[in-house]
Amino acid sequence: MACIHEILSKLKLEGNQSSSSHPTCGTVRPSTNFDAEKDAAALETAIKTKGVDELTIINILTNRSNDQRQDIAFAYQRRTKKDLPSALKGALSGHLETLLLGLMKTPPQYDASELKGAMKGLGTDEDTLIEIICSRDNQELQAIQAAYRELYKTELEKDIVSDTSGDFRKLMVALAKGKRQGESSVVDYEKIDQDARELYEAGVKRKGTDVSKWITIMTERSIPHLQKVFERYKSYSPYDMQESIKKEVKGDLENAFLNLVQCIQNKPLYFADRLYESMKVKY
Repeated sequence: MACIHEILSKLKLEGNQSSSSHPTCGTVRPSTNFDAEKDAAALETAIKTKGVDELTIINILTNRSNDQRQDIAFAYQRRTKKDLPSALKGALSGHLETLLLGLMKTPPQYDASELKGAMKGLGTDEDTLIEIICSRDNQELQAIQAAYRELYKTELEKDIVSDTSGDFRKLMVALAKGKRQGESSVVDYEKIDQDARELYEAGVKRKGTDVSKWITIMTERSIPHLQKVFERYKSYSPYDMQESIKKEVKGDLENAFLNLVQCIQNKPLYFADRLYESMKVKY
């Protein structure tokens, strides 16, 4: 656990992204004065050191952007004729190994591997499936599909269909297609009202739930549009959207809809909640 604490303490969390000329993803920034060859040489030495110099490995890999880590892996391969992830796997173990091997994958590769693991063998890890598919945007989902195809020589949608069933399957497949409408500068208040009313009429207002209607609206409309729809929904229903979901559906479908609505309403808060809950787990 000491090494994991070391990793967390070294992560750069800077709020003002506009001051940097580099593209960023959240609070992860590229290292300045980056030298892939120098980093590769330092990693080679750290891995070969008796007992393994874990702190050097942590210091390098957690202070580089994902693109820079890919450059380091290429330089390491060229320098040693060995694959860096394989070298790390042989040198490390436990949670530290899992974490650093995850950092060495591109985001689409990581998501693809997690999805494959969630559907591999007997049973399905629905929570992983839900978290990834409900929280990624069109571009990310299409990149995941491409990575999944390249890594496993099959289609993500095909595996989802094989490992899920019923309305939960329909929701996961609809989301995984990544066909959500893009954002528009025009606010269509008439459409907002129509969608809010249809969500109400398909659920709380009637006996039984028209899940297909919910799926269509929640997987095809743009995020800003749906945020306004959920606000308008409260003028029709005595319950907000999340409360309505809890009353209308159960099991994996309920969990998926709740995750989806939370992501639509506030994705940073969604991930903050996920991190908080994951750190409450007792091992």
